[in-house]
Amino acid sequence: MQQVRYLTVSALTKYLKNILETDTHLRQIYIKGEISNLTKHSRGHFYFTLKDDKAQIRVTMFANYTLKLNFNPKDGDKVRILGTMSLYEAGGSYNINCFQMEPDGIGDLFLAYEKLKNELQSKGYFDPSHKKKIPTYPKTIGVITSPTGAAVRDIIHTVKRRYPLAKVLIYPALVQGEGAKASISAQIIQANKDHLADTLIVGRGGGSIEDLWGFNELEVVMAIYGSEIPVISAVGHETDFTLSDFVSDLRAPTPTAAAELATPSKVDLIDVVVNHRLTLIKQFDAYIKNQSVRLMHLDERLAQVSPKAHIEKHKERFYNQTYLLRRNYLLQIDAKKQMFKYLDKELKAFNITYLIGFKKQNLTEKNQQLLKAYQYQTELKNNQFMKAVDALRHLNPLSLMDKGYTYTTKHQKKIESIDSIELNDTIETRLKDGVIQSVVTKKEKQTWKK
Repeated sequence: MQQVRYLTVSALTKYLKNILETDTHLRQIYIKGEISNLTKHSRGHFYFTLKDDKAQIRVTMFANYTLKLNFNPKDGDKVRILGTMSLYEAGGSYNINCFQMEPDGIGDLFLAYEKLKNELQSKGYFDPSHKKKIPTYPKTIGVITSPTGAAVRDIIHTVKRRYPLAKVLIYPALVQGEGAKASISAQIIQANKDHLADTLIVGRGGGSIEDLWGFNELEVVMAIYGSEIPVISAVGHETDFTLSDFVSDLRAPTPTAAAELATPSKVDLIDVVVNHRLTLIKQFDAYIKNQSVRLMHLDERLAQVSPKAHIEKHKERFYNQTYLLRRNYLLQIDAKKQMFKYLDKELKAFNITYLIGFKKQNLTEKNQQLLKAYQYQTELKNNQFMKAVDALRHLNPLSLMDKGYTYTTKHQKKIESIDSIELNDTIETRLKDGVIQSVVTKKEKQTWKK
């Protein structure tokens, strides 16, 4: 019996990898197709699926080649690429490593998407005025998605974590394939007939443009637009939008984000309740204190307006006034007696003859003082007058002219410098007994020593 030799998986994979990567026909491949499910890595690499109507293959284009592109590829673009076959051993999958890529038209799905989008937008289906407000505190959240997918589990978990008071009602639907549009639209209509949900979440997890196409169908768009219940679109494709995203009342990038948008956070609500409780306690304490103070004031006012207290108050005031009146009366009598005794004593000590003599003597002394002051002032003023006359005599210019000095002017202005006159100028010279007019025929400048 011939012994069978079994290969390991890695050995088989290496063998296939060697065949693919050494085949001369596969080292340089020119291939064309439509881009689907394009992912652009943060480091610049592109990962996408290249497909036609019968098959598809994964393509990797590294950053050193994407930097050379002269256009920005997107899902739905038809392209022509140059690359080589490669096999990923760990996953057992093959793909094309792309070196060059150029546009080759626009994909059929993308054309259909853009056409329907433009028609709906022109008719106002995406107008913000038609969008409804999402309830803040929903009692029931309807979820229209696949009942077995990860999306429904994420939504249920998020709702329970954030807002356990809300009930999650699942409306199972096909979210991919031929029957997706009918299933999704039927469940939206059914949810509106049931009137059980306050908010609807319609969506699924991520996928290629083909996988998500049910949410671009007109039937689904019209069902969302006609829904009386606010709809949150939750198609898990953060970078691209489906038509359901545009027509829904609110768009979430993922199902988890949709659950977060549909519910308040219980942590935030607890903080609000705690803050309201503290505020209520403070306000209640302040109210009790205010009412206590008011009650105390009212009690005091009541005691003050009591008839008995009023009578006692007037009685006490009467006794006080009577006491003060009697005391003041006795004080006034005593004061008058003392004044009378003083005046009687002063009157007995008063001597008119002595007073007249005293006044005469005082008058004589004042008269003598006045006479001396008059004589002193007269002598002082005469001396001051003589000094002023003597000073005036020295300042009189006419007294200087008696000594031979003269005073010369030009046009009635005093001449102080030889520079103030010119030859042939007429000048006037004043002497003590007259005026001389002269004409300048010569001038000579000299400096006199002081």
